[in-house]
Amino acid sequence: MGLFNSILDNFKSGEFSISRGKKLKTVSKEFKEAFGLTLVFYKGKQIADGDLTLAALDSKTTKDATKAGQDLKIKASMKVGDVEKLIDHTFGTTVQIKDPSGKVLVDNNSTLGDALRSYK
Repeated sequence: MGLFNSILDNFKSGEFSISRGKKLKTVSKEFKEAFGLTLVFYKGKQIADGDLTLAALDSKTTKDATKAGQDLKIKASMKVGDVEKLIDHTFGTTVQIKDPSGKVLVDNNSTLGDALRSYK
């Protein structure tokens, strides 16, 4: 089943896109709809205000976004840790991917697709 699931994850619902102009709560909602997992944004060590856009959050953090202005594409075949690093690198903000209830961190070595299947 593992190989089949990996192949399926490469094609499942295309790509999920994140843009700097979206509000954090919108990105989190769309991420949950796409992958069934919870995406939490942080401003420093605290959970960020969901009404901020990614661009506004970036201006409030001390990190540099290296790909400012670019949208980000995420697939179910990507590892959780890689997605978290990519968002940090692209938008200069820390995120954590959690289970559907938003209480437990997902293993960074799992793919998004595998993580969702483990909670079903």
